[in-house]
Amino acid sequence: MKHAILHLQKSDPVLSEIIQRVGDYRIEFRDPGFETLVKSIVFQQLSGRVANVIFGRLAAAVGGKLTPESILKLRPSRMRALGLSTQKTAYIRDLARHTRDGSVAFDELATLPDSEVIERLTRVKGIGEWTVHMFLIFALRRTDVLPAGDLGIRNAIRKAYSLSGMPTPAEVEAMGERWRPYCTVASWYLWRSIEPNANL
Repeated sequence: MKHAILHLQKSDPVLSEIIQRVGDYRIEFRDPGFETLVKSIVFQQLSGRVANVIFGRLAAAVGGKLTPESILKLRPSRMRALGLSTQKTAYIRDLARHTRDGSVAFDELATLPDSEVIERLTRVKGIGEWTVHMFLIFALRRTDVLPAGDLGIRNAIRKAYSLSGMPTPAEVEAMGERWRPYCTVASWYLWRSIEPNANL
């Protein structure tokens, strides 16, 4: 990690200042399994507080063990009663079916390149590139992921580099070339530059 931070400090003076200000790299990882992806679907477009409540209800409804089988035993109407939207209920059930049938095999994902993980997981309804990027960073612990469409990253870049407007995902990608092969580390520092206490 020391090597990654030195590389970023050398290649980008603005990021170097952010690293200095934020301090040590303390990313918090999650389990690279089914439950983590279910959680990220629940959290899509909701505040953390509300999402945590709904996720807690869902976990309680399946007796604390979130598996494809336990999800598919719940009726969709029961899932909606827990606070999940019709769409998210469909997404979680689709992920459960893909996992049960083996088209999403979590033990295999760790061995695949990023592009293949993205290709496999985005076959599931409701899982887009952003969700897979988060999974690659926080669950599979990949070191060179740049979620160029992430609003937090784009906003942090706009602020740190004193841009007049929000950078496009393509502009973020172009900037990120100087951070490779440590885009994940750069992303974490950018997030922390605008939300020092974010659980990232």
